[in-house]
Amino acid sequence: MLSFAGSLKVFVAVEPCDMRKGFNGLHALVTERMKEDPKAGALFVFTNPRRNRLKILFWDRTGPWACTRPP
Repeated sequence: MLSFAGSLKVFVAVEPCDMRKGFNGLHALVTERMKEDPKAGALFVFTNPRRNRLKILFWDRTGPWACTRPP
């Protein structure tokens, strides 16, 4: 079970990305394009070009999470 604090930041990528990207590819997008630290405890949300899939990058105390939500 995941629980999030009320002060959780959520960053949503404006441009769609390649959903084949894994943790390393999404980590690069966060650091290079968004200029944010992926390990800061925020949620980073990405979509595909058709905007019918989501991928969320999250770093908790145990390590990285890359969650996918298909249609």
